[in-house]
Amino acid sequence: MEIFTVSFFGHRRIDRFAYAERRVAELIGGLLREKEYVDFLVGRDGEFDTIVSSAIRRAKQNIFDANSSHICILPYERAEYRDNVEEFEKYYDEIEICEKSAKAYMKAAIGIRNECMIDRSDLCIFYVTNNSGGAYSALQYAKKQNKEIVNIADEEKY
Repeated sequence: MEIFTVSFFGHRRIDRFAYAERRVAELIGGLLREKEYVDFLVGRDGEFDTIVSSAIRRAKQNIFDANSSHICILPYERAEYRDNVEEFEKYYDEIEICEKSAKAYMKAAIGIRNECMIDRSDLCIFYVTNNSGGAYSALQYAKKQNKEIVNIADEEKY
């Protein structure tokens, strides 16, 4: 079985929430229909991650559940996870703690985790409007790695 891996990165706050929600749902639905199996890699660090996880869950219910995994990649073991393991396990298909970022200085951990997610991915989907911050850094790293990239913020028509 061929596994197609997709990671998602966006700002903590999303200005065009409804647009991002609709476009992410379209992309996820298309991947579920087109690919044999999809690993969806997501963080848990802001509004874009919330949009993505909700869209994955809806698509798995409405389109097809057997050809994908919804995987939460944490940069280190957070108290939120430690205190709510059962809820995390009900919400995500898998939870991973990125080994490389877990060993790093806490302020660098999210960036390191993001790079590890990008390295694993066939496609990276972004919602980046600012030229700074962690999502922007992830976008620049993905470009350097010659990854297939979709920045839905660039597609948006106002």
